[in-house]
Amino acid sequence: MRIFVTGASGHIGSAVVPELLAAGHQIVALARSDASAAALAASGVDVHRGDLDDPEDLGKAAASADGVIHLAFKHDTMWAGDHVGAAEADLRVIEAFGDALAGTGKPLVTTSGTLMLALAGLGRTGTETDVPDSGIRVPAENATIALAERGVRSSVLRLPPSVHSSLDTTGFVPTLIATARARGVAAYVGDGSNRWPAVHTLDAARLYRLALEAAPAGSRLHAAGDHGVPFREIAEVIGRHLDLPVTGIPPEEADAHFGFLGAFVQLDNPLSSTLTEKLLDWQPIHPGLIADLEEGHYFTAPATP
Repeated sequence: MRIFVTGASGHIGSAVVPELLAAGHQIVALARSDASAAALAASGVDVHRGDLDDPEDLGKAAASADGVIHLAFKHDTMWAGDHVGAAEADLRVIEAFGDALAGTGKPLVTTSGTLMLALAGLGRTGTETDVPDSGIRVPAENATIALAERGVRSSVLRLPPSVHSSLDTTGFVPTLIATARARGVAAYVGDGSNRWPAVHTLDAARLYRLALEAAPAGSRLHAAGDHGVPFREIAEVIGRHLDLPVTGIPPEEADAHFGFLGAFVQLDNPLSSTLTEKLLDWQPIHPGLIADLEEGHYFTAPATP
């Protein structure tokens, strides 16, 4: 298939592209900069210049493809504090893809996150059947699922807060490490028993391919290799590798210590991916989060918080 991929030059895209190529797919990759376009062309894919602010153009690119994997998100807008603006831009792009693919039966795989389940206050392990009533990315997720009724083989892949590997240079884990370096302490909130799910980048990339090739219309999928790593364990590994003390801080100090991550580091997000594993015969095979951290590659160069 000829697949249009947004976010192809990003962390996860850098694994999805070779995964698709190895499976025999052709790729048209969205690039918004000269540097990204050059890197993508060098990897053997066709380049479509554009950005998320032009949904009409993206819809045309989708219409000429056999399927779409949508990885891109306006993270810079979100990190600047405009969570709603970033989510609304994502929704507009998904709606444009839906209009372009309606009635074709072609696959559309979009991206969401599992933290929405923690923010919904489930108080239990989240499953693929859980659908929160509200959240900044909930409308986009629901719009993707609704496209099944318009003749699109749509699916949404929920990513955990940690998608980890040596390809990860700007995600939550590098940010936690940079924060520990800057603060001189590896911290957790309260007793640190809250749990984060995680997945290796290469396992997530394989799941994107399987969703593209075989996910039934209207599928919600969970990419979880680790179903719930206690946050204290993450802090302990970071502290040991940086030779820093490890300590708990009260919830009221989380924002001051962790910055924009303050609202997330104390969330309990236990997750099940059982339905996804059965549906697509997907099994994570790469190291879990703690084992990946212990390999040391995250600590070879300082990152900026």
